Amino acid sequence: MTRLSGITPSGDIHLGNYLGAVRRWAAEAGPGDLYFVSDLHAMTLAHEPKRLRSGTRQLLAVMLAAGVPADSLFVQSDLVREHMALTWLLECTCTFGEAQRMIQFKEKGAGRESVRLSLLTYPVLMAADILLHGTEEVPVGEDQRQHVELARTLAQRFNSTYGEVFVVPRGVLPAAAARVRDLADPTRKMSKSSAEGNGVVYLLDPPEVVRRKFRRAVTDNLGEVRYDPEGQPGVANLLEILAACTGVTPERAAAGLGSYRELKEATAEAVLAELGPVRERTAELLADPAELDAVRAAGAELARERCGKRLDAALAAAGLG
Repeated sequence: MTRLSGITPSGDIHLGNYLGAVRRWAAEAGPGDLYFVSDLHAMTLAHEPKRLRSGTRQLLAVMLAAGVPADSLFVQSDLVREHMALTWLLECTCTFGEAQRMIQFKEKGAGRESVRLSLLTYPVLMAADILLHGTEEVPVGEDQRQHVELARTLAQRFNSTYGEVFVVPRGVLPAAAARVRDLADPTRKMSKSSAEGNGVVYLLDPPEVVRRKFRRAVTDNLGEVRYDPEGQPGVANLLEILAACTGVTPERAAAGLGSYRELKEATAEAVLAELGPVRERTAELLADPAELDAVRAAGAELARERCGKRLDAALAAAGLG
C-alpha cells in the first residue's frame, strides 16, 4: 500500500501543521508511504526565491526531526524532470474545462486582475505527483478531494487511451487530528498566511514568544473553563491544543483548571514540551547543511528509482522516445 502526502512551503510551519499532519505522519508511516515537500506548488502565486528555498529546507528538517522516516521523504523539485515530464503528458490528457472547474482555482483567482497560468494547471501537477509514485491512497480533506478526483479521471483516461500504466488512486479522509484554530481569531484555522502573527504559533518560535502568544489568546468573559466549541470557541481551542499535546480529551484537559490564566499557562507549557525536542533537532539539522543535504539527496535517489520505470512506461505508451 502506497500513501502519499505533501506539505507546501508557503510560509513558516506552525503548530497546526505539526499537530494536524507532520506528527501524524511520523506516528503512522507505513513501509510504502511517501511524504514530500511540494515546493513547486508554492510557485502558483508570487513568491520570494530565497524564502522558498529556506522554507523548503526548514520543512524537510522539521519532518526529519519529528520522526518521519528519511527513506520515505523527498523534495518535489529534486525530481523536477520526472514530475514535469509527467505533468506535460497529463496536461495533454486533461481538458481546459476540467482544470477551470477546480474550486481552488476559482477561489484563489477571484478578484485578481492577473492570475498565473500555473494556478490553473497546478492540479494537473498534483495529479502527476500522485500518479508518478504509484499512489493507491491519498489522505485529503474536503478542500483537496476534487483534485484527487481529477487524478483518478486522468489516470483512467490515459490508461484507456494508451494502455495500462497508472494505478488509479483513491482519496481517503485522514485520521482525526487536532483542530488548531488561530489564537487571535478562533473562528478560523491557524494558517501560514495569517496576517495576525500573534494568533499563529510557529514551530520555531522561541519559548518566550510562545508563552506571550498564549497569554494573549482570545477567550471570552464567561470565566468558566469548559469544553464548549460553539459557546466558547476560544477556550475550546486552547483545550483542544492542550489535549492534543497531553494525550487526553478536551473535557479531561479542562478538569482542575480554575481560570483562563491557568488554562493559557498550562497550554503554553504543554506546547513547549511537545515542540521542544523537535525544535532542537530541527535547529541541529539546519545548522549542519551537509547532513541535511545527504538525507535530501538519498531521498531523491530513492524516489527517482521508485518512479523511473513508471515514467518510462508512460512516455513510451504516449509515443515518445
